[in-house]
Amino acid sequence: MVWDLVQLLSTWSIPALLVGIPVYGFLRGVRVYDAFVEGAKDGFRIGVQIIPYLVAILAAITAFRESGAMALLVHLAEPVLRPLGMPGEVLPLALVRPLSGGGAFGLMADLVRQHGPDSYIGRLATVMQGSTDTTFYILTVYFGSVGIRASRHALPVGLIADAVGILTSVLLVRALFG
Repeated sequence: MVWDLVQLLSTWSIPALLVGIPVYGFLRGVRVYDAFVEGAKDGFRIGVQIIPYLVAILAAITAFRESGAMALLVHLAEPVLRPLGMPGEVLPLALVRPLSGGGAFGLMADLVRQHGPDSYIGRLATVMQGSTDTTFYILTVYFGSVGIRASRHALPVGLIADAVGILTSVLLVRALFG
């Protein structure tokens, strides 16, 4: 009975929103189509504005990885990280995640493919992916798109949150599966 209700709500929630929001706007006297077109124009304009920021982030990540700097960093950090429960293979994910969600997802997918989803590394990578955010991406793209130049405490707080997410991921996966 409850499962049937959940299935029904799941099936009809998006169509209800797609119909309900325009109907609500129409009833409130909003010119729905004009508002939609204006929003689409703004979305396209913002998309064009953020492209340089995206290219800069992706170029920096690629240069760091392809130069061998990432491999060297992993090699140097592994003796310290492994006793803490973080294999060196997961370090690139922890470093890339604050920069790029797509890049981090690709690294996570590679780790899961190489080591398996039920391995310690696979579990740690997936939990870490879900427990951290794309701090630099958020700051450059979202702040850049609206012209905020002085982010003040946003960067330190975002990086602290990422560090807490990484540490918590390691602790939880180690406690549950290690």
